[in-house]
Amino acid sequence: MGRKAATAAASCWPKARRNKWPACAPATRDSTSRNIWRRRVLEAAPARTADLANRIKAHARVLGFSACGITTPEPPPHLSHFEKWLADGMHAGMHYLASAQARARRANTLLIPPRSQSIIMLATNYYQGEPPTPQPAAPHAKVARYAWNDDYHHTLLDRMHALHAFIEAACGEPVAQRMYADTGPLLERELAQRAGLGWIGKNTMLIQPRAGSWTLLSEILLAWPLPADQPFVADRCGSCTRCIDACPTQAILPDERRIDSRRCISYLTIEERGAITAELRPALQDWVFGCDICQDVCPWNERFAQATNDAAFLARDPLPEPGLEALLLSSAAQFSETYKRSPLKRAKRSGLARNAAVALGAQRAQAAQPALVFALQHDDDAGVRAHAAWALGQLGSAASQLALQAALASEQAEVVRGEIAAALQHCAAAAHTPTV
Repeated sequence: MGRKAATAAASCWPKARRNKWPACAPATRDSTSRNIWRRRVLEAAPARTADLANRIKAHARVLGFSACGITTPEPPPHLSHFEKWLADGMHAGMHYLASAQARARRANTLLIPPRSQSIIMLATNYYQGEPPTPQPAAPHAKVARYAWNDDYHHTLLDRMHALHAFIEAACGEPVAQRMYADTGPLLERELAQRAGLGWIGKNTMLIQPRAGSWTLLSEILLAWPLPADQPFVADRCGSCTRCIDACPTQAILPDERRIDSRRCISYLTIEERGAITAELRPALQDWVFGCDICQDVCPWNERFAQATNDAAFLARDPLPEPGLEALLLSSAAQFSETYKRSPLKRAKRSGLARNAAVALGAQRAQAAQPALVFALQHDDDAGVRAHAAWALGQLGSAASQLALQAALASEQAEVVRGEIAAALQHCAAAAHTPTV
C-alpha cells in the first residue's frame, strides 16, 4: 500500500459513534468488504490499532479486571497434551469436554461463531486473604476462595459486556463477539499465556509474575483485528515441587503439568455425582467445595498475592467456613435460600451433604455422631446415607455401631447396605487393633 493510500485509510478510522460507516470505506457493506477494509486499516495505521488495544486494556482495569492481554485465534500448539489427557481418562466424568463439537472448536477457534480476529484475555483477582471470622468451635468446612461470594460467572459476564460496549463505541460500529467465563471450548490458560499474562505452573494454574494464581480467567472472542501481545515464554516454577508435595490425593502428576481429575479434591467435591472413592475420602479432610491447597503453598502466591478490595469478591458468611452439621442436615429449601446466588449450587444439596458427611468422618468428629445417625436414618438421598454410614464407621464408637446395625435391618438401597457393611467391618477391625 502506498503512502497516500495508507494515509487515506488511516484517516478514515471509525469515529466513536455506533453504526457509523466511514465515508472512505467501501460502499458495499457485506462482511467480506468490511474485513478487507479493516485489515487495510490495521496495516496502514498500526499506531491507531495499538492505541485502541491500550485503551481497551485501560478500560478493562476500570471495570475491575486486574489484567488484560490480547492474542490471536490461531490453533493452540499444545492441544495434543490436552487430547492425551482426555485419552487417558483424566477428565473423569466431565464428558462434555470430550464431545466432538468441543474438541473441534478447541482445535480451531474459528469454528466458534463469529469468526474471531482477536481474543481478549482477562484476569480477575479474587484473593481475599484468610476467612474474615474466627473458625467456629463446631466442626466446620472449607470452601475454595472463588466461591466465597456470589457466582462469579455473572459478575465477569456483566463486566465483559461493558467492555464490549466500550469497544463498539471506540470502533464506531457493531463488533460481533462471543464471551466466555471458563465455560467455553477453549484452552483458556494457554490463551492467557499466549496473551502475555503469565505461565502455566506445575499445578496447571496460570501464574502471573507479580500477582500469583488467585485469578479467574475470562475472554472475549472479537471479530475485529487487534495487535497481539508477546507470549509469556519463561517457566518460573524452577525446581519447586511444593504444590505436588502438598496435594493430599496425589492428583498433580510430577513433571507433566497435568491433573488427574479422578483424584482431585475439586473434582470430587463439585463434579462427582456418585460415590467418592473410599480410599480418597480421608484425604478430603474438611474440604466440601473445591480445594485451594496447591495455591496456598505456592511461593508466588505467598510473595505476591494481594487481597482484593473488589466488593464482588469479598467473602460473605457463611460461605468461607460453613458448619458441617448444618450442611449435612440442611433441607432443600434451606439450601436453596442460603446458596441461591453462590457457586455452591453446582454441587447441589445432596452433593454438599455427602461431602459434609465425608469431612465429619475424616475428622472423626465424635460430637457429630447424632447428626450422622439422623442423616443415615432420614436423608432422602441414598448417596448421603451411604457416606454417613462410612463416616460413622470412621467414628467407630459403640453408639455408631448400634446405629449402623439398626440401619442395616431397615435399609433397602444396596449401595447404602454395602457402605453399612463395610463400616461395621471397619469398626470390628479397629476394635481388634492393639494400641501401642
